[in-house]
Amino acid sequence: MHYQDTPENVGRTLSTRLYEEERRYMAPGLQEVSQLSRLVIKKARGCRLFDMEGKSYLDFMAGVGVCSIGHAHPGYVAAIGEQLGKVTVGSFTTENRVALLSLIASLTPGALNRTQLYSGGAEAVEAAIRLAKSYNKKFEVLSFWGGFHGKTGGVLGLIGDRFKKHWGILHPGLHLAPYADCYRCPFDMAYPGCGMFCLDFVRKIIENNTAGSLSAIIVETIQGTAGNIIPPPEFLPGLAEIARENDALLIADEMITGFGRTGMMFGSNHTGIIPDIMTIGKGMGGGFPVSGLVSTDNITAGEPFSRPSSSSSSYGSNPLASTAALATIRTILDESLVENSRLVGDYLLEGLRGFQKKYEFIGEVRGSGLLIGIELVKDRKTKEPLDKAVTRRIFLETLNRGLLCMNYKANFRINPPLVLSREEAEEGLAILDDVFAYVDRNISYK
Repeated sequence: MHYQDTPENVGRTLSTRLYEEERRYMAPGLQEVSQLSRLVIKKARGCRLFDMEGKSYLDFMAGVGVCSIGHAHPGYVAAIGEQLGKVTVGSFTTENRVALLSLIASLTPGALNRTQLYSGGAEAVEAAIRLAKSYNKKFEVLSFWGGFHGKTGGVLGLIGDRFKKHWGILHPGLHLAPYADCYRCPFDMAYPGCGMFCLDFVRKIIENNTAGSLSAIIVETIQGTAGNIIPPPEFLPGLAEIARENDALLIADEMITGFGRTGMMFGSNHTGIIPDIMTIGKGMGGGFPVSGLVSTDNITAGEPFSRPSSSSSSYGSNPLASTAALATIRTILDESLVENSRLVGDYLLEGLRGFQKKYEFIGEVRGSGLLIGIELVKDRKTKEPLDKAVTRRIFLETLNRGLLCMNYKANFRINPPLVLSREEAEEGLAILDDVFAYVDRNISYK
C-alpha cells in the first residue's frame, strides 16, 4: 500500500499509518495485546520482532506460546517452502503426515498412539469431548475455574471465568469446580495443610451437581490463561482417580503445556499421569494453525467418532499443517529445546524471584520451564491485584524498552520461544528490573 505525504500524514510513522488504516476494516475484538501495543511487525527472527521502523523487540510472548522454535527458523522455513511446491491441500496420506503421526505416538505417554489433527484449539477440544461421549455414551463434562479451552459454542461453558458471560445459553451438561490455585485458594486454605480439600470438593460437585452421567473431566495440566497456575503434585493424579471412580475419561488439555514448554515434553509428565485423551496444539506447529487430539486404539474406536468423516477436519491434517508440525517437533528434539526450556526457565525464575524480594508489588513468582507466572499485587497480604491502569502502564514501559511481555494484566505471563538463550533471558530480566524500579519510584499502585 502506498501512502502519500499528505498534511495529515506528516510526522506519523508508517507503523501508525498502517495500524490506523487496518482499523478502518478490521472488526473489533482483536487480542488486547495487539490493540494496546499498536505494533505493526515487518519481520521476525529467532526471539526478536521488528516493526516497520526497524525497532527490535525481544519476544517473551511467542504468540501466546505458539512460536516454540523461534521466528523464521531456517529448517522450518525450508520445510514449508518445499511442501508448498508439492501439494498443500487434501486429506490424503503424505510421507510427512505418516512421519508426524509416528513421531507423536513415540512421544506421548502410555498407549496414546492415535492422533487426529485439527486447525485450532477449540476445535480439538470439541472433538475430544465428542470422542469421550462416543466412547462411554455419557454426556456431562467437568472443567475448572480459571480454565480456558476455547471460544466456540461447544466449549464456551467450560471456561472458568467471566469471559463466558452474555453469549446466551451455554451448552448443557457442563460443570465447573475450583482449580488447585494455591496462591488464591478459593477455600482460604493453605497447602499442604489443606489435605487437598479441592479434590474432595470435586467429588461433592459430581455427587450433587451432575445428573450421574459424567463422560469426562477436562483439565489444563498448568492453567495458562489464568496466569500459568501450577497445581500441587497431588492434584492431577487425584483427578485421574476421581475420573476412574466415575467411569469417566480424563482429558489433559496440553495446548499450552505440550512439546517442551514446561521443561518436559508434556505437562502431564511432571506427575506421571497418563490421560485418556490429550489435546495438543500451539507450540507443535511453530506458528502454523494445527492442533490435535491423541488417544488410544480402544477409545478412538468409539462410534460415532470413528465412522468415516466423523472425526476429521478439512484443514487440520493437510500436507502443509503436517509438514509444519513435523518440522517443529523434530527441531524441538534435534536442538534439545526441552532441556533448554528447563535450564533457561530456571535461570529466569531465579532472577524473577530476586525481584520478588526487591519489589513489594510482586506477590508471587512461579514457573515450570519457560512457562512462568507472576502475580502483580497492591498488597502482599490481601493479594489484591494491581489495577489495570497500572499494569497497562507497566506493559507500555516494558514495550518502550524493547521487550514484549504479557504484563498488561495483574497475572503476568512469560512464555518466550523455547530457543531463548541465557543471554536473551538476562537482557529481558534487565529490562523488567528497570521497569519495576520505575514503577516503584513513580507510580502510586496501592
